[in-house]
Amino acid sequence: MAEQPLLTPFHSDKLNLRNRVVMAPMTRSRADNPGNVPNDLMVTYYDQRATAGLIITEGTYVNREATGYINVPGIYTPEQVAGWQKITSAQHKLGGKMFVQLWHVGRVSHPDLLDGDLPLAPSAINPHDKVYTPTGFQGTVEPRAMTTAQIKQTVADFAQAAKNAIEAGFDGMEVHSSNGYLFHQFFNGTSNHRTDEYGGSNENRARFFFEVLDAIKAAGVDMGKVGVRLNPSLDGLFGITMDADTIPTFDLIIKRLNDYGLAYLHLSEPFTDVSKIPFAEPHIAKHYRPMYQGTLIINGGFDQEKGNKVVADGDADLVAFGTLYISNPDLVERFAEHAPLAEGDKDTFYTPGPKGYTDYPKLND
Repeated sequence: MAEQPLLTPFHSDKLNLRNRVVMAPMTRSRADNPGNVPNDLMVTYYDQRATAGLIITEGTYVNREATGYINVPGIYTPEQVAGWQKITSAQHKLGGKMFVQLWHVGRVSHPDLLDGDLPLAPSAINPHDKVYTPTGFQGTVEPRAMTTAQIKQTVADFAQAAKNAIEAGFDGMEVHSSNGYLFHQFFNGTSNHRTDEYGGSNENRARFFFEVLDAIKAAGVDMGKVGVRLNPSLDGLFGITMDADTIPTFDLIIKRLNDYGLAYLHLSEPFTDVSKIPFAEPHIAKHYRPMYQGTLIINGGFDQEKGNKVVADGDADLVAFGTLYISNPDLVERFAEHAPLAEGDKDTFYTPGPKGYTDYPKLND
């Protein structure tokens, strides 16, 4: 049987991976303790999936104001860093590679998650979405437009979180700039109505994001340990609506990223059908592969067959799988044997405890 492209090693000057299967970042809400500290249950969960070429952790808060969902771990306190150290140490003993996803949700939050404070955002525009709070789902509210001082503080907090990631033993970090969260809110003209240096032009809307990358570099972090996640054709979800400037903004961002020597660029194919939107880009990997000169990860609705094809076609170097990894901890081994895949229990995706988290069997169990 011909070798599967997904199962071949990947080597670049930044990454050396035993296969091209990436575990995508997925919120699982198991850090159910007062300090949102990574715990022993999370050690087991990631250990079970260590045969992935690369694991990207669940989104991880860079400061208190970044919070948008309950029971999500952070990486801004010493206790959180120590919790992650247990996970990375165990992962490395199994030969695994692990990046942490650094996250700020921006306006996709609620005062009940922020000690009564309003969420931060580029502009005071309600995304009209739902947020899961300690009392269940609630509608989002009108957020606070960030002051310049708050933007600068958030830049500093991302840089500190990046340093904390290295201290925690991670092989690298991914800046979550996708899926309608804080940086994406700045990129998008329907959520960013600013008239200062962080709004208006495509360059201005991208300024905050690049200030964060520059601050991470200035903090002494090797940019070869930094990845970036983007979702250029997101539309109709998380309060984001595409406009005629959306793809040109992402084109500008991705061309500029060539200057940063990143570990990778992680892109998502459209989450919804955008074929009837004249200014959308329905084929993200094909559009950006010629534009980006570094390592490209693609995500979004891929199965084994589609994943092998996108690598074989040269449109991506690595493929990130999300929900398949919830119920198939041995996804790489199942791909190798062309084995059936288990279905996940959606009712336990975000519930505390081991059920639906660490109790999915492997093929050889």
